[in-house]
Formats: sequence, structure tokens, C-alpha cells
Amino acid sequence: MVDAPRLITPEIAETYGVSIHTVTKTWARHPAWPAPTGKRGRYKEYAAQDITAFVRDHIERQAPALEPTRLYTARELEDAGIGITAGTIRADLTRNRWPTPDDTTGGVNRWAGATATQALEGRRSYRRGTGG
Repeated sequence: MVDAPRLITPEIAETYGVSIHTVTKTWARHPAWPAPTGKRGRYKEYAAQDITAFVRDHIERQAPALEPTRLYTARELEDAGIGITAGTIRADLTRNRWPTPDDTTGGVNRWAGATATQALEGRRSYRRGTGG
């Protein structure tokens, strides 16, 4: 019987294109972080499949299902589960990191779902690399 692959912190960091600090100080403090399966040298070992599931479920951003032609306020985008807050949208708008609104009727900024989806696809994810 072959043991399932196991990873230590430096291998996790390399696999997912993040720093060791990100793994130990951010990911490993998440309540859903998997339990270690053993120890190799000074590092705890984790089942590779558990780490893959954790990253998929808690780290990778999933594209929201926004209606392409519907207009959304920043709060409605947040409520749709896009992974960022209305405050972040407003702050990024002032820093030219979020697209200009598609509609400003009544002084309220609104973005078409297609515009918001495109902006989200361009945002930095938690991974540096493209591998996977």
C-alpha cells in the first residue's frame, strides 16, 4: 500500500506560489486548516489532498454569477458574494483600481455585471503562479 503524498510548509508555499510566511501566518491560522499528519524534520506534514481541498475551498476566488446586463451598486456586489466589500470597491474606485461606474443616475454608482466580472478577473488572487 502506497502512502498518500504529504507536504511540508516550504513545499506547500512552492506548490501554490506563496511565501512560507503566508502559509504559516495566514493559511495555517484559518479554522479550516487541516490537521498535520506527521512531522518531517522541523516541519509538520500535511496530506497533499487536504491542502488542495483547503486552497480550493478557502483561498481561490471563485467567479461570481452576476447577470451581465444588470446594474449593481457596490453593496449589491458585496452581497452577491464577490469576495470583496463595498468599502473596498469604493476605495479602489478612488485609486483607479476599479472601473468607472456604468451608471450614476441619482448620484449612485452602479456597474453592469459584465463590468464587475471583468474587474474581478483582473484582480490579484492569492496565488503568484499560474500553475495548479
